[in-house]
Amino acid sequence: MSTQAMLLLCAVHSAALGVFHLCFWRLFDWNRQLAQLDRANRAIVQILNLRLTFVFFAVAALCLLYPDALASTPLGRALLVVMMLFWVGRTIEQFVFLRGLRHPAVHALTAVFVLGAVLFALPLWLVPPAG
Repeated sequence: MSTQAMLLLCAVHSAALGVFHLCFWRLFDWNRQLAQLDRANRAIVQILNLRLTFVFFAVAALCLLYPDALASTPLGRALLVVMMLFWVGRTIEQFVFLRGLRHPAVHALTAVFVLGAVLFALPLWLVPPAG
């Protein structure tokens, strides 16, 4: 598989998670559910979600615009490691914070998080660093 193809898959994964996060207001009925929180906590939850959405779209853009640099330069490879660790950590948090919640959506999301770790690790394993 080419570097461009691997990073295209990373871009699609990141963009899809960005779109998913933009749907949180509707999916989780945040207008009603977050109204139960005080103003600061309500704002923090929404701000964190929007910043995370920005990160997902930014990573998707970087994967599309700079696939060779991501796979072959030290800085690019460091970003791939950071994203791989992000998804490994998110997978672990799934088990810590949603322990005992047996819902098909939780299991599907766990698979999506594992997929993210694998996708961002692939260029690290399959593309030798430059130099």
